[in-house]
Amino acid sequence: MTPTFGLCNVCTVMPEPVPTPGPRRPPLPTGVRRAAARLPVHMFRAGLGPLFRGRLLLLVHTGRTSGLARRTVIEVVESTTADGRRSWTVASGFGPGADWYRNLVRTPHATVQAGRGFHAVTAHFLPAAEGGELMARYAPRHPRTAHRLSAFMGFTVDGGTEDYRRVGESVPFVRLVESAGAGR
Repeated sequence: MTPTFGLCNVCTVMPEPVPTPGPRRPPLPTGVRRAAARLPVHMFRAGLGPLFRGRLLLLVHTGRTSGLARRTVIEVVESTTADGRRSWTVASGFGPGADWYRNLVRTPHATVQAGRGFHAVTAHFLPAAEGGELMARYAPRHPRTAHRLSAFMGFTVDGGTEDYRRVGESVPFVRLVESAGAGR
């Protein structure tokens, strides 16, 4: 910050600090990076989903304007089973503007491919506090990935639980819950 001098050049007035905006979202990949990012979609479609060992799943969702089936591979933050129904919790690293996220807001019914199995799911959007708790639990299980993900999204973290909780409160999380009796 550069000091501003008053009329008498004796008094210095420091400008008020400008509040920093929220996290900066990374730009969407283009060109070769986009092709590399889309590679897991082709791997799932070729039957190689089990190679990801549950860390990634293929989300098949409906385009909000086209109505066409869209495919996106996303990382699973947490996977659970309750009342005989599986659920997968995922995060939108590109924020609420990510196409798959916006498509689920419009049409929450989708299909996921986990390994070789397909499951009809409904999307449930989680509150910020629950997202913070999820990220705080995720970080100790996958410390390098959590640190890289946080840096990718513009956050500075020291590895502490509170830092990851703060990151999780700023990232939109979605829980994909299997429809009753819908596994194929």
